Amino acid sequence: MTFNELNLNTPLLNALNDLKYLCPTPIQEQSYPVIMSGKDMIGIAQTGTGKTFAYLLPLLRQLKFSENKHPRILVVVPTRELVLQVIDEIEKLTKYMNVRYLGVYGGTNIYTQKQKVYNGLDMLVATPGRLSDLALCGVLRLKSIQKVVIDEVDEMLNLGFRGQIISLLETLPIKRQNLLFSATLSSDVEKLIASYFYNPHKLEIDVHGTPLEKITQQAYHVPNFNTKINLLELLLSNNELSRVLVFVENKKLADLLRAKLRKIFPDQIGVIHSNKAQNQRVNTLKRFEEGINRVLIATDIIARGLDIPDVTHVINFDVSEVPGDYIHRIGRTGRADKNGIAISLFCETELDFQMEIEKLMKLPIQVLPLPENLIISKILTEDEKNNLFNKDYLEKIPVNVNKGAFHEKKAKNKKVNLGGPKKRNPKHEKPQRRYKR
Repeated sequence: MTFNELNLNTPLLNALNDLKYLCPTPIQEQSYPVIMSGKDMIGIAQTGTGKTFAYLLPLLRQLKFSENKHPRILVVVPTRELVLQVIDEIEKLTKYMNVRYLGVYGGTNIYTQKQKVYNGLDMLVATPGRLSDLALCGVLRLKSIQKVVIDEVDEMLNLGFRGQIISLLETLPIKRQNLLFSATLSSDVEKLIASYFYNPHKLEIDVHGTPLEKITQQAYHVPNFNTKINLLELLLSNNELSRVLVFVENKKLADLLRAKLRKIFPDQIGVIHSNKAQNQRVNTLKRFEEGINRVLIATDIIARGLDIPDVTHVINFDVSEVPGDYIHRIGRTGRADKNGIAISLFCETELDFQMEIEKLMKLPIQVLPLPENLIISKILTEDEKNNLFNKDYLEKIPVNVNKGAFHEKKAKNKKVNLGGPKKRNPKHEKPQRRYKR
């Protein structure tokens, strides 16, 4: 099927032709008639399958001109980066349409966003926190919302936005269309659907044909943290890794790796995490996309939904305990009919994670031998030392009571304190004191 066979209007078809998009992906093709029918829908598909266009195309197709100042379509996403990406996709699709849209998120001037909301909107894309701020101050009114999209809902719940999402769903008009898109469907998400969705149509795209098939998955079993750093330096020295995403567990580690790698690869390393200012994050992504920075070190903040073109390699410096996060990470490569390579560095404590990931994918990860020129570090971090002790790798030294401070007590020190005279002799009576008159 081509986009011409869908019931799209001329402005949308012209925009798709400009983008040189000819055929919809499976999630786009199957979700279009369901959303057009007005039913609630749950769309489950792997990352990189075109979920954003899957809901934008039918929503924009149904959007009619209105002088109403309050938004009629609401899209909620977990991160600022996803807000910017969705806004960018709307901009591409509405090239020949007159649609008022806005993206709002935290970390920027709320007063500027208030003014733009007050001026009037058709579509609003927002993070849960800033959406709540604008609604509570009274500038944003949700009474006109007809369609609400919750994208990457499981990630929002993981980030602690449960209260805001529930409050939002209870505040919105009862007569509305609910659309939920995600790569995974957890038990918490199912409870949310049962409470606030009306007889939803569940659309689940099979793993077959998704980016997993385009990604070559490899792994190294590395003895410790410092050897991981040595291996990462060795991998990045290969110029075939032309655009590399390196995922790490936390912000502190991201900054640490950048400091180490900048000495070896000057002007090639960027870093992005939630402690960075919004302008820094946008500029860092831009430099990476334009090829100015060859390597981008990131936390899971960009593992969800972001479409970064031409990522050749994804390296998991450390692996999350949640198997689904691994799939989101490696999904940043192997996009748009291109192949990609995902390399994961597993230490001993992460081998169980590898088993869970393989169980989820029903696919083994190829384990490669360590390179011969890799320097194996013998220096352990404090956490690794503690893990060694907890796992009884160190033998317990038996205590010899016959040596050192464990000598025999002297006879006088063996005496037992029997208390005062009354304890030694219960019949002992305290002498009465006589007072002179």
